[in-house]
Amino acid sequence: MTALSLSSVNKSFGDVHVLKDIELSVEEGEFVVFVGPSGCGKSTLLRVIAGLEEASSGEIRIAGEVVNTTPPAKRGIAMVFQSYALYPHLNVRGNMTLALKQERQPRDVIAARVAKAAAMLNLEDYLDRYPSELSGGQRQRVAIARAIVREPKLFLFDEPLSNLDAALRMNTRLEIANLHRALGGSMVYVTHDQTEAMTLADKIVVLRDGRVEQIGSPMDLYNEPVNRFVAGFLGAPAMNFFPAGLLSPGDRRITGLRPEALHVDPDGPLEVQVSHVEQLGGDTNVIAQMQDHQITARLFGQHAITEGTRLRLGYDPARAYHFDETGARLG
Repeated sequence: MTALSLSSVNKSFGDVHVLKDIELSVEEGEFVVFVGPSGCGKSTLLRVIAGLEEASSGEIRIAGEVVNTTPPAKRGIAMVFQSYALYPHLNVRGNMTLALKQERQPRDVIAARVAKAAAMLNLEDYLDRYPSELSGGQRQRVAIARAIVREPKLFLFDEPLSNLDAALRMNTRLEIANLHRALGGSMVYVTHDQTEAMTLADKIVVLRDGRVEQIGSPMDLYNEPVNRFVAGFLGAPAMNFFPAGLLSPGDRRITGLRPEALHVDPDGPLEVQVSHVEQLGGDTNVIAQMQDHQITARLFGQHAITEGTRLRLGYDPARAYHFDETGARLG
């Protein structure tokens, strides 16, 4: 069963066309992540799905039902916000149970759902604490638990980890992945962090300027980008792009090489001067200049390379991507 489908969805704010003919389907149990640069429309799209913004045109279906005019509370969705949005005057238990009480759920049902969600997120010892007594990671887990107890048809996450430090982001990301496996629920997740997208998603939706650029599994998008934008957006460090003729005189194509496709080779065709070295322990990122063009090579392991060194780099032509002047991928 399709959990969510969007057909020709548009959204405008006055003369500003923010979402443009969005077509999308999310299957039952699927984890879908929206990514794209700031201002691309990903959060607006999530708010349109949630009913917090009204679509200017098009059709939105949740679990097969058209919900364009259905208020958010009646759509069968639960949303987790970046800001946690917890009620400060309620303890953890109160925040988790409020929506269920408003739905007039029986007390035994409420108690069972709270116990289950608290166990899943290791919140049993915090049910009587207030948000001000919790860390940022704990508050976000409460926000997620509050969504779980509603047993929604669709979970919506709006950049839920952006306020957490790096270690907490990784831990909470793992918790969300485990929750998805345990619950089997359909989830739509917005992030600007491509690591979150690549590690959590069954399917990634890449947005730019309010349009869908490409939809596919993380590795499909990484290995088979349809254009230069997608190729450059997914991957850290980003793909290197060589202007037409820089690698092969007379070649009119723009060539892309991922940093890991480059390697040190005394006989390699690329002569560069190292401008910066990032020693990451397991990997070494070498940032270098080739003529007036900056490139990044990601080398496995530790390398005694210093700034100012002149190197020659090689690459496997089979791992190169080619694009025309419009950014469309060739071949």
